[in-house]
Amino acid sequence: MQANNNKPAPPAGPAISFQNVSKTYRGGQVRALDGVSFDIQPGEFFGLLGPNGAGKTSLISILAGLSRASGGRVSVLGHDVVDDYAAARKALGIVPQELVFDPFFSVRESLRIQSGYFGVKNNEAWIDELLESLGLADKANANMRQLSGGMKRRVLVAQALVHRPPVIVLDEPTAGVDVELRQTLWAFIAKLNKEGHTVLLTTHYLEEAEALCHRIAMLKSGRIVALDSTSNLLSGKASTMLRFKTDAALPPQLSGQARVTGRIAQIKAHDAAEVEGILATLRGAGCQVEDLEIGRADLEDVFLEIMQSAGEGRA
Repeated sequence: MQANNNKPAPPAGPAISFQNVSKTYRGGQVRALDGVSFDIQPGEFFGLLGPNGAGKTSLISILAGLSRASGGRVSVLGHDVVDDYAAARKALGIVPQELVFDPFFSVRESLRIQSGYFGVKNNEAWIDELLESLGLADKANANMRQLSGGMKRRVLVAQALVHRPPVIVLDEPTAGVDVELRQTLWAFIAKLNKEGHTVLLTTHYLEEAEALCHRIAMLKSGRIVALDSTSNLLSGKASTMLRFKTDAALPPQLSGQARVTGRIAQIKAHDAAEVEGILATLRGAGCQVEDLEIGRADLEDVFLEIMQSAGEGRA
């Protein structure tokens, strides 16, 4: 594999800047974004999380130039996405949620055409590296129509990276794809991030965000409700979690504070005395417990706690 020697030089300002961004629809009756402000620094791996309808897609669409903000300013490497849109878009590589492809070309032809959109010539060596790194080398001459959904997703990633953008935006890149693609994708994106590329990730797979992101912003109802480093969010918001399996209904004293997924229940416990109290309540209610474990709260626990504390909003 050819080494990537074109490591982007770090800019003086933020890689991405959102300043008091608002977005309304239906003549102002629906507010999708309400004064969103934060910066992403060069070289960061940044996570943007939130429930459906929180405003993530609206924010990404404004960043990509697919939609205009109702107010505020967005810039990429200092280039305003409206006033200096050509430079801003050239600095971005965006992997969309939707599988959008041209059915008339092969994988390699699609990447060559995408290179041409950005005026990149003599790009075969980088195209070869993308094909190899994303597990597409044996599909290089296949027509896009012949590919599975997972393979099409890989091509979208390659298209976003074909012009070597210093800023990479991944909008739900692993939604509905297999484990192999996830591992391949994250290994390659992590490599690019180490080489200096800035990465903005939106995902509903919170274990990915926890493993990859340096900092995280959480949106709810168009507003930022949390913004901090991943480690600070994990250490500052939630604590120890008691996890176990049971076929029985939890007693009323515990059901309100438990998160239940199928047979698995998770309950927050601050210390050993609280753990013993929970177990005593379970025994007293006759609940048979299996696979009991005590562990640190994960990002999903923190996310749910923050969303609940932020109050009811658009889901």
